[in-house]
Amino acid sequence: MSFITLTSLDQIDLIKKDSKPSILFKHSTRCSISSMAKFRVEKGLNSLSQKFNVYYLDLIQFRQISNQIVDVFEVEHASPQVLLIKNGECIYNASHGQISSSELENFSN
Repeated sequence: MSFITLTSLDQIDLIKKDSKPSILFKHSTRCSISSMAKFRVEKGLNSLSQKFNVYYLDLIQFRQISNQIVDVFEVEHASPQVLLIKNGECIYNASHGQISSSELENFSN
């Protein structure tokens, strides 16, 4: 499995309305900490993809989408960052060293 790439503001509305929970991974391609966090999410991506739609956002290329995420889901921006969206609401977010696929798995019930 692979990430679903976020490239359009319209995708945020679809995520908000989707009945399947979604994970949004916000990644800075210029940051080594972000690369380590991405690796930790990728380790569990096959398992996570069975329970969640797992999205990837390149913050450098699509900053406007990141800003939309902040506004729509009412979370403070961080990079790297993961958000768990369920029933249109952000029910969990983590950044930097707190990001792990095993922690996200806890929300699959």
